[in-house]
Amino acid sequence: MNLLAGKGLAPVRTTRRAGKIILYIVLALAALFAGLSMAGMKLIHDEQFGRFERPDPAATAELHHSDLRGLFPLELVSFLSGNNRLQGYLYAVPGSPGLIVVSHGLGGGADSYLPQIRYFLNQGWSVFAYDATGSYDSEGEAVKGFPQAILDLDAALRFVESHPGLAGLPVLLFGHSWGGYAAANILHFDHPVAGVVSIAAPSSAMEMIMEQGTKMLGSIMTTQRPFLWLYQWLLYGKTASLDAVDALNKTRVPVLVIHGTADTTVEFQGSAIISKRERITNPQVEFLVLDEPGRSGHNNILWSREAQAYVQELNRELRALEEQYGGEIPPPVKRQFFAQVDRERANELNLELMERINSFFLSCLAGT
Repeated sequence: MNLLAGKGLAPVRTTRRAGKIILYIVLALAALFAGLSMAGMKLIHDEQFGRFERPDPAATAELHHSDLRGLFPLELVSFLSGNNRLQGYLYAVPGSPGLIVVSHGLGGGADSYLPQIRYFLNQGWSVFAYDATGSYDSEGEAVKGFPQAILDLDAALRFVESHPGLAGLPVLLFGHSWGGYAAANILHFDHPVAGVVSIAAPSSAMEMIMEQGTKMLGSIMTTQRPFLWLYQWLLYGKTASLDAVDALNKTRVPVLVIHGTADTTVEFQGSAIISKRERITNPQVEFLVLDEPGRSGHNNILWSREAQAYVQELNRELRALEEQYGGEIPPPVKRQFFAQVDRERANELNLELMERINSFFLSCLAGT
């Protein structure tokens, strides 16, 4: 009987050994998948959030802060955001009713919103703008990530609050895209803000990056979510998990959320703050939906119809030049092209939208 029992144990031992081998193989494959996923996610993430240099002022239709020289008092200032010193632009208008802090979009800088800044200055507002970390004239090897916009705006507001010349001025926030995400989420912080305008902005960093990642990688992006979350957390800690919905619901600050229905950068029915409006219970939050054909996207909502038509014409001419020179326009030729561009015409604002924003800011002060 003992011999027969002994013989019967061999298959059991073999089965257990095979099970352990399979388990080890599965664990090894899982570890390999996790390692490759983390490395791949870091590579793609860092590539998307690299450094954004200021374009050559002579080879772009973008305005430069020197274009406002002599028209408005400009003070170039700097302040720290983490270990990086950021370039700030303070336009302090005597007798202004308040200070509008402008938070720019990803890939640009303060100059990218000079038409809006000039509009506010013409209405009598003081304005403070800055180049975010890793952007234009500010320090930083890279932008690093989406939550960086919140940290930079936090640093900018601390600078404003410590500036003796700005004491007593109500502070209002204006942000577009990346900057709009920061302007809404900064309400998680304890800053005295009188009003916020957030345009074409996502609610959270995770949702925005997942949305864009899905466009790049397809359904495989779903498997990368844990690694994206971990990498964001390693970079930014709790700041990475901030969501505008929570910020808006806990504040008493008036907020105007603006979004175009044809936005494909921050999806209107996807990552956009405005897509969560049924979850936003705060009566101080207003929503403005823009659905005009040809002026309801991510950027075109900001500009006049005439400016858009002119820029489209310029882009056609640039593409023709690229073909003529084999895909790379020589710098002297490019500068000559832009020397003939009517930059005022190219930067003509959507005045109906700006007037709506200006009225909102004035109403914010009326309630203080």
